[in-house]
Amino acid sequence: MDFILEGWTKQFQKEQELSALSDAEAFEAFAGFCVLSSYHEDDFNPDQFRMGGGLDLGIDVAAVIVNGDLFGDAEDVRDAVGKAKQLEVRFVVVQAKRSEKFETKVFTDLADNLVQVFRREPMTYKASEEVANFRACVDAVYGDVKKLSKGLPKLAVHYVTTGSPGDNLLDEKRLTAAQRLRELNMFDDVDVVAVGANQLRGLYKKASEAVGAGFTMPKKLPLPKIPGVEQAFIGVLPARELVEQVLTDPNGGIRKVLFYENVRDFQGYNAVNQEIRRTLQDQDRRDRFAVLNNGITIVARELTTAGEEVHIRDFQIVNGCQTCHVLFDQRKTLSDGVQVNVRLIQSNDDDVIGGIIAATNRQTAVTEDDLAARESFHKILEDYFAAQPEARRLYYERRSRQYTGVTSVERTRVVTRAQLTKAYAAMVLDQPAGTGRYVQLKSKHAKTLFQPHHDPHVYYAAAAAFYRLEWIFRNKQLFWGYRAARYHLLAALKARLVGVGHWPQKSAGKDACDNILNVVWNPLESEHHFRELLLVVVAAHKDVARERPGTLLSDLVRTEYFADRVRRGASGLSS
Repeated sequence: MDFILEGWTKQFQKEQELSALSDAEAFEAFAGFCVLSSYHEDDFNPDQFRMGGGLDLGIDVAAVIVNGDLFGDAEDVRDAVGKAKQLEVRFVVVQAKRSEKFETKVFTDLADNLVQVFRREPMTYKASEEVANFRACVDAVYGDVKKLSKGLPKLAVHYVTTGSPGDNLLDEKRLTAAQRLRELNMFDDVDVVAVGANQLRGLYKKASEAVGAGFTMPKKLPLPKIPGVEQAFIGVLPARELVEQVLTDPNGGIRKVLFYENVRDFQGYNAVNQEIRRTLQDQDRRDRFAVLNNGITIVARELTTAGEEVHIRDFQIVNGCQTCHVLFDQRKTLSDGVQVNVRLIQSNDDDVIGGIIAATNRQTAVTEDDLAARESFHKILEDYFAAQPEARRLYYERRSRQYTGVTSVERTRVVTRAQLTKAYAAMVLDQPAGTGRYVQLKSKHAKTLFQPHHDPHVYYAAAAAFYRLEWIFRNKQLFWGYRAARYHLLAALKARLVGVGHWPQKSAGKDACDNILNVVWNPLESEHHFRELLLVVVAAHKDVARERPGTLLSDLVRTEYFADRVRRGASGLSS
């Protein structure tokens, strides 16, 4: 194996706490991370998309990208499809081998297996639960074909080794495999790729870097010195330049990672966004866009200029999410005369950045609830997590990609806001069946999440339990295949250690947290509890599956019926 890739794989394995994986499994996770990162720039759990063993039909890693969001769970895909008015979809499949050579038959065999997965007829090959889940993702996408009016899904198939893909026969087999998949007539584009050592190195380097962009901005004015701001400019940028150089990812989609500091996601074509679209489509008004639209605000942690050239790294578009999405959607209609107002700010001061976000968004119809992302309670949580003893320290990522490139922080000890929200909902709110989509979850429980009077200790206990369970999933083969039920396992742990019902208050609540923390920070004791609780989940799965044959675990975990079975089973165990 290429010695550089071997070193990087071991480093990756250590960073992701995948020590229990074999060398081959670790390379699968590493290759999957590299390939998926080339399609999706936000952070994700690389081991979550790995198939994990037998009956995988040669599919080591599989994922679905729906309108810029990365999914591996069929129910999440169904939910995303149900909410969307139009779909832009890409399927990504990876087979990864540590070998320093490519086997030509891999492309042939993999294409044959993928035909089974994607064809409309039922699969005749015996396949694992993970492959069945991927097939269910496929069915969810094609279940509402009218939403594919922009085009059919794209398929990317990557065969990764540590060798060099320079063989003519290999290329012939690759092209034949691509043609066979095209003949299904289910894709707008099929890309079958051989990824060798050099290409894999490049993918890993790119995946490890902060988001960057470079563009030409001839019309800009520097602002006077501002406390907490290294430099700032105001100006106009051609809309085409903004779309092509800043908003578009390497695969032609919109870079959704740029908008995570924005207080609202794209709202679709509501009245305001319809008016923006009408302006862009009106030949008489489009050239006045700069005076009809408020423009966008970009905050970057690194910013360099050289004449008209601007280069930014580690940046976010903190205001203008709606404008950017409409511009991207209408990119084919943009003319040279469409200009966009841009405020470009370089700052590394989180308080200044928070103030910019709050101020720019209050100028529009955003409620105070929408500004919750920058409330002081999240800073309190960040400080509380970081202040724990080193052995128990976690890092709350209140700002997207906050710890990217920080070598002193173990990646697996970083807990995102979405992860913390789901863990808290499962354990404290006793809602494990309702943890599917983060956006829906935070909306449903807006008045019971991250409130200023809440005790940070409770959030930390939920985060620690989540961290320990994820560690067990990565390192204990017994748990493989039950990741879809992870929030039920968290709720079951709470039921076993604290009891069923509402979370206890005051001193009893602190005692409950301490009880959970003492268990989860003891690797042996936590594994003992989760092993017994896994038996409860497995039993509940079998019972419900007998009543509802053919139902996937990923579907069952979304039901309160399944949650209640697990809850009752867990509470019946002695602690």
